[in-house]
Amino acid sequence: MKLLRYGPLGQEKPGVLDAEGCIRDLSAHSADFKGEAVSLAALDALRRVNIETLPIVSGKPRIGSCLADAPNFWCIGLNYARHAAETGATPPKEPIIFNKATSALSGPFDDVIIPKDSVKSDWEVELGVVIGARCEHVSEADALAHVAGYCVINDMSEREWQIEKGGQWVKGKSAPTFAPMGPWLVTADEIPDPQDLPLWLDLNGERVQNDSTSDMIFGVANLVSYMSRFMALRPGDVISTGTPSGVGMGMKPQRFLRPGDTMRLSVEGLGEQGQTAVAFA
Repeated sequence: MKLLRYGPLGQEKPGVLDAEGCIRDLSAHSADFKGEAVSLAALDALRRVNIETLPIVSGKPRIGSCLADAPNFWCIGLNYARHAAETGATPPKEPIIFNKATSALSGPFDDVIIPKDSVKSDWEVELGVVIGARCEHVSEADALAHVAGYCVINDMSEREWQIEKGGQWVKGKSAPTFAPMGPWLVTADEIPDPQDLPLWLDLNGERVQNDSTSDMIFGVANLVSYMSRFMALRPGDVISTGTPSGVGMGMKPQRFLRPGDTMRLSVEGLGEQGQTAVAFA
């Protein structure tokens, strides 16, 4: 299934794409997509719904973040070998885990707001993983059985705040609109191998990121298993799994977002996003 949320900001309804690519209204069967509503049990219940009997959504509504909220939003740093190389960093021996504020969640086609006083706002196309079942100390072999689905995330970053201000990375990752997510939450049964997905990002029509999840240092199963050693992962938790090379911080000279810049990005099978950077007002 390809699940989505549509409608004005703050008034989104749950929907699903049918075989023809039309949006069908799922609000009679789900209040919204977050937490237990994206558990494996909840998704199994939605699979029993005959999509063809659901109302078709007319027009071209705004598409919101594919999740309304998340219990936790985790991110993985320096998880692509070529990205670690472009930043001059030593590839990590264990996953680098940090948080992103859930208030950063944004629609996949909404404007990205360059934060007040930002000088180094940057882009990062990433594979997002949504947990579907609580897990603690899960083995790597069983880890993917706890995944509800996958989505595209633009893990926006303010590099000065992330790196030069000291402390944890979270403050450089969490500005409002810094987590465009979607357009769809694609259930795990449609993605047989999350380590074989091309992903890319275009800046102003120029392809600047172009790689595959096969370049991950720590794959999805490894990440879920590793993280479950230290915490309980819960339905609706998000893991943004790292970005490939081609970010502005890694360019020579460095290049950061300016008002009017456009981004298009995609992970194969998970849909496409598009944002315009706008100045803080």
